[in-house]
Amino acid sequence: MPRIAAAVLALAAATAYADFTGKVVGVVDGDTLDVLVEKRPVRVRLAEIDAPEKRQAFGTRARQKLSELTFGKTATVRDHGTDWRGTRTVGHVLVDGQDVGRSMVAAGMAWAYPQYVKDRSLYDVEARARAEGRGLWADASPTPPWRWRAEGRAAAKAQAID
Repeated sequence: MPRIAAAVLALAAATAYADFTGKVVGVVDGDTLDVLVEKRPVRVRLAEIDAPEKRQAFGTRARQKLSELTFGKTATVRDHGTDWRGTRTVGHVLVDGQDVGRSMVAAGMAWAYPQYVKDRSLYDVEARARAEGRGLWADASPTPPWRWRAEGRAAAKAQAID
């Protein structure tokens, strides 16, 4: 019986995520977009990268770049499950055969997200963008979004204490 249960669990894990294709109908920010699948929008968070937040330096430009790369185009999403909130699909998004997240990092519009990077070559892409001063790397000291969010939470907490 344990063998059967293990086989069923292995099969379920192997088929838990399904890649899908659809038209990009919305760009939320520099690392999140909406893909229309069977007449229903699916919110997708780009895997392995983190782009500046909307109110952060380069946040608007990152969103514009993601829109330029994807909006109105057919995208294939390699589904990696859902985010920690359980509200967004996390995946690699391909448009015209190109990995959009990698393109965002190459353009200097996003960081390789250390907490989630699996493809370590993404760090090389980021290093080239940094060396060439592309996008956010034109800034003398850009703040990674995860640090920017943490600083915002700390400031809010300090203000609540006052």
